[in-house]
Amino acid sequence: MKSITISGSKRESVGKKATKALRNAGLVPCVIYGGDEPIHFSAEEKAFKKLVYTPDAHTVVLDLGKDGKYNTIAQDMQWHPVRELLLHADFYQIFDDKMVTMEVPVILEGVSKGVLNGGVLRRNNRKLKVKALPANLPDSITIDITSLKIGNKRYVRDLRVDEYEIMHPDSVVVVMIKTSRTAVAEDEDGEVEAADVPSSQDEEATE
Repeated sequence: MKSITISGSKRESVGKKATKALRNAGLVPCVIYGGDEPIHFSAEEKAFKKLVYTPDAHTVVLDLGKDGKYNTIAQDMQWHPVRELLLHADFYQIFDDKMVTMEVPVILEGVSKGVLNGGVLRRNNRKLKVKALPANLPDSITIDITSLKIGNKRYVRDLRVDEYEIMHPDSVVVVMIKTSRTAVAEDEDGEVEAADVPSSQDEEATE
């Protein structure tokens, strides 16, 4: 998995007054959990842009200068209720020999036969939670949808690999091709014919 680095400095004072002073200075108060004890630090708000404004999953190296570097994953971020302002960030320290759980994006490749025939692509899960050793965490889970016809689905059971565990039941649908009023069905010889599309009442009943 790709990693980004955020530079910060350890802080000793953690009271409300100190926290307010940090925010007024354009700094974000943060905490690292998962080690022997929580580590409080602060970092410039702009340092979080590569972490926040991306759909990709990353591990995070927190560089606290003389106080060391910590391999982590972002755990929780608190935002101002009105302004687009990061108020607080929690990180979880990870270790090479310990399993870690995090969400990774689902990437679709190709154009499905069902979509070309008028079907509708439905993405039921844009992210999946996985568990693995840090070295085996995937940047994403890729699904080739080229062969999917109208009515076809890809389940979690179709995506399982040895390197990491997907923390969802096998029966969970990740992506599917639904029929539509303009859809056509493909027969065994590759020819297409009008699909048997349900009425609006039937469609509502199957949602």
